[in-house]
Amino acid sequence: MENNAKWLQQAQQKLEQAGVDSARLDSLILLEHVSGKNRAHILASPDSPLTEEQITALNDLLGRRANHEPMSYIIGYQEFYGRKFMVNNQVLVPRPESEIIIEMAAKLQPKKVIDIGTGSGALAITAALELPGANVLAVDIDPACLTATKENVQVLAPGRVQTKESNLLLAIADQELAGALLLCNLPYVPDDLQINRAARHEPRLALFAGPDGLDLYRELFMQLAERPPKARPSHILCESLPSQHSDLNKLASDHGWQLKAEQDFIQCFI
Repeated sequence: MENNAKWLQQAQQKLEQAGVDSARLDSLILLEHVSGKNRAHILASPDSPLTEEQITALNDLLGRRANHEPMSYIIGYQEFYGRKFMVNNQVLVPRPESEIIIEMAAKLQPKKVIDIGTGSGALAITAALELPGANVLAVDIDPACLTATKENVQVLAPGRVQTKESNLLLAIADQELAGALLLCNLPYVPDDLQINRAARHEPRLALFAGPDGLDLYRELFMQLAERPPKARPSHILCESLPSQHSDLNKLASDHGWQLKAEQDFIQCFI
């Protein structure tokens, strides 16, 4: 009968042959997921046998990973800011670089937060939990994303986050927008940029945004410009590639917003 050590060895070899860089770690995560045992227990028990049902489940998941499907979709969650968020192939996998948005938001002590393009709800929910007293609204154009957001809210922050379907700001009322901090991790990948094989499994709608990757930010700032002065947000936190920062700064400046701070992938406009 197959045991932990034998399956790990075979799984690691298969993933390495498929060109998966994190073959050993991914194999361990899959074995943790199916066996219900943590990796310390698994590594300390190399001879522990696996049942036929476990082997079947493991090999099915291993095949998906060998096809470069993101681990988060395979095991059904992604950690963000120390919490586990349910994810599926309808939403973008939350990235560590987006955690800077929360750190910068905390310094602003906002009373209202609107997360534009919320996806899984990771930013909105984290904001609700990390920014005491903030009223948080999560917005997305895709109903499937809002379904995922609501599931995560129910588990991690029940009653703390409201949701609304909207194309950027179109369904947001002036009074909701006025004085709010906008969290904007919009799609920013240029159409012709080569992305890794795992990212190709993620929804294109959540990744690509025109020839230079800034089409959605252009639309955002145009929508803001159409609002009356009384509806002006307090700050806008935007994520983009560092190589896009100069162009995004000019775009914001052309619409009356000035750069206040930037760190890694994030820029703060006021």
